[in-house]
Amino acid sequence: MSAGGEFELIDWIRAQVSGDPRLTIGIGDDAAAFRMLPDRDCLVATDMLMEGVHFTLPEAAAEQIGRKALGVNLSDMAAMAGRPLAAFVSVGLPRRCGADFARGLHTGLQRLADEYSAVVAGGDTNVWDGPLVVNVTVLGETTGDRAVRRNGARAGDWIMVTGQLGGSIHGRQFTFTPRVREAIALHSAVELHAMIDVSDGLSADLHHILRESNVGAILRAEAIPVAADASVNDNRTTLEHALGDGEDFELLFTVSPEDGKRLQQSPPVDVQFAHIGEIVAGAGCDIIEEGGELRPLAPSGWQHDF
Repeated sequence: MSAGGEFELIDWIRAQVSGDPRLTIGIGDDAAAFRMLPDRDCLVATDMLMEGVHFTLPEAAAEQIGRKALGVNLSDMAAMAGRPLAAFVSVGLPRRCGADFARGLHTGLQRLADEYSAVVAGGDTNVWDGPLVVNVTVLGETTGDRAVRRNGARAGDWIMVTGQLGGSIHGRQFTFTPRVREAIALHSAVELHAMIDVSDGLSADLHHILRESNVGAILRAEAIPVAADASVNDNRTTLEHALGDGEDFELLFTVSPEDGKRLQQSPPVDVQFAHIGEIVAGAGCDIIEEGGELRPLAPSGWQHDF
């Protein structure tokens, strides 16, 4: 860090942050104060990104890392059809990276915050000789009559997903669009029974819904929207990448067949979405291959192992 170190950086960040009338106390005190509406629940999401796990240096630019650090939290807000309000950012900055890197990290984060009218309300900065660690916590509020959870899927529901899946390693893990606006629009248009963002991988995240809802599912391979660049020159098929790559940050949700047809006929959002299967009674998940063969589909995707 340059002369002034941590406190110079904090002063610089404070000067970059835009205000919000609900933020009655912002950066500069020991805690922030945010005025919430009495008729809405407060949503809280937090995610930690670590060098060597979620990105590598110098391959990833500071701005990319800052954007992703906030983006994954905005995606979690979207998964519950929530509206993000404020972000709190804590960083362990490697001494080797310097002050310009730290400013770039904030710039990438701040630009995305501005896109979604979320205010950077505080956090903590540390400098050390270890790897880069960034933790972001986002406060949000529910929209409509409730937060959309993972546990509401019902037998007979359509399983639907936004966007395309697979190949996030090619760079989309840093440039994805958090589906906040799309989730709120869907929540307003139909009754969303269950929803999750595709962060760990389609098959893994679908199993999260199935476990929480105590139901099973059948997917159709030919209906899954596979990205054109899903292949990464290994022994896995593009479908396997779509099912297990993760970090697509698309919305996976279930609705009644009637609402599913309504979404197809009158899409409330300007983004591709597909009907990829159905929820069934029982447990587990099967997939119908393009040749018609039915096989069990185990969860595949990212998992932190000890």
